[in-house]
Amino acid sequence: MKKYNHTTYAILGILTTECKSGYAIKQLIDQSLNHFWKISYGQIYPTLKLIVEEELATVHISSQEGKPDRKEYHLTQKGNIALKEWLEKPVEQIPVERNEILLKLFFGRHRSKENTLLHLRDYKRKLEERFETYSGIEQIISTNKHDREDATYWLFTLDYGKRITKAAIEWCGATMEQFLKGGN
Repeated sequence: MKKYNHTTYAILGILTTECKSGYAIKQLIDQSLNHFWKISYGQIYPTLKLIVEEELATVHISSQEGKPDRKEYHLTQKGNIALKEWLEKPVEQIPVERNEILLKLFFGRHRSKENTLLHLRDYKRKLEERFETYSGIEQIISTNKHDREDATYWLFTLDYGKRITKAAIEWCGATMEQFLKGGN
């Protein structure tokens, strides 16, 4: 079977949910996947076009009075097979994190101690906000768990995000403490 990029497989996976339109796909990405997998709005429609051209999905157009026609995408058997084959393959590589705070800290001796501490505090605050967002999402998924077969798997990915975020918050605290003790 032909190999596609990860965005294609992500959208094939999204089409297994109730999200069938480009707009609904974008909403799911913004609310869920975007926390661990970035897909820009500009990638969605070209990928949907490719998926239809490759016969991995079909598109159904329905008219809406006073609105543009609505396009809904549905996986074909070929699309389901492609998704399942990709899901069965082992992960090719461990992802490399691109983290601006770590990059700036790596070269931190070239800036003021105050500025370094300011950046670490700000980063920690943003991580705490992210953790709260994850906790809110977890509550929503858990509350509506009976509505979704995918909820268990969504909670697994959310748990990963919460644990990584919690570890990063702890790292910020320990790094600031060490930095203040003179570890610069």
